[in-house]
Amino acid sequence: MTSEKFEWQDEYFAVSVSESVLDGFRNYIKNQEQHHSKKTFYQEYDEFIIKYGFQKFPDK
Repeated sequence: MTSEKFEWQDEYFAVSVSESVLDGFRNYIKNQEQHHSKKTFYQEYDEFIIKYGFQKFPDK
């Protein structure tokens, strides 16, 4: 939960995480802008899909 203003970007990816990795996940979100200056959202998205065997659905 955040006390700051929050809104989704045009495209997003949502997953659940276990409590044991919550601090690392919070740091990822906090440093997302810096992180994505090295790797685009789409590069990371595609890597995530492949790594975890998820299925992409076509845009409607």
